[in-house]
Amino acid sequence: MTLRAPQLDFDPCDELAALCKAGGDPLRLNVLRALSNDSFGVLELAQIFAIGQSGMSHHLKVLAQAGLVATRREGNAIFYRRALPNGRLHAALLDDIDELPLPGDVQTRIAAVHLQRATVSRDFFARMATSFQAQQDLIAGLPQYRDSLLALLDALHFAPGATALEIGPGDGAFLPELARRFARVTALDNSPAMLELASQRCAAEGLDNVELKLADALEDAPVTADCVVLNMVLHHFATPAEAFRKLAALVAPGGSLLLSELCSHDQSWAREACGDLWLGFEQEDLARWATAAGLTPGESLYIGLKNGFQIQLRHFAKPDAHSAFSLRQERNR
Repeated sequence: MTLRAPQLDFDPCDELAALCKAGGDPLRLNVLRALSNDSFGVLELAQIFAIGQSGMSHHLKVLAQAGLVATRREGNAIFYRRALPNGRLHAALLDDIDELPLPGDVQTRIAAVHLQRATVSRDFFARMATSFQAQQDLIAGLPQYRDSLLALLDALHFAPGATALEIGPGDGAFLPELARRFARVTALDNSPAMLELASQRCAAEGLDNVELKLADALEDAPVTADCVVLNMVLHHFATPAEAFRKLAALVAPGGSLLLSELCSHDQSWAREACGDLWLGFEQEDLARWATAAGLTPGESLYIGLKNGFQIQLRHFAKPDAHSAFSLRQERNR
């Protein structure tokens, strides 16, 4: 009996051909380089690479057909990010791309896009400080996840004398809980209006172990702590992946980063109502950013809300000096 080779509905070479075609253009390679730790909309990418929107859309279509980029809808806009490697050639291509520097003018225009995002966020908080909590409660106010977050926090059993750092404390609603659990608490915010609200709460509650600082947590925050807390803050950062990397550096060895965030959603009105730059995050993206920043994903809790939103409470641990050394040794074997 003669065995016949199975008939394929597609030529396996087609995928490799699409990958090679997509990688055969310097501009597309630079787009992939720009997307290494960020996601951009088509208009942002057109601005970054100084070409027309239609031209950029064509290049993105080629990259998408090759499986090199993935898309995510943010309200009425489509944002592009790099797809996870699928095969050795795909992985090798991204590895080589990441070794290449972006042209200086492209880096300058990326910084301009980031500044535009950050300005939108700062302007929102300057305008809406007095009504921010009411706006936030439209989506996910602290009372809706406070108990679950405290259960996650208390399960970590921080030692007496441990310190905490809250990034973007808002009106300071969570600071009393931190003040009761830690010897010293620092709160950083780049909005004077929001920091004034937090200051009023600290005075009213007599929180004498809390220090408030007007500072940008990503640029001028030399303080480190055993526990770094971000409550509904990450979606206000212009570059979440880069923010994750810098915030991880504020966690002391052996410490933890606690994050409350919205899961990915499509409620674009949150941009105007709450100043959100990003419509939540995929769980896998947070884990990937944390791992790249040297943190280990830990316990997670997910809370569904009546209004259709879902909150994710995430714990990420930073290895102590001994564990980090052992991990490096294991990777080098």
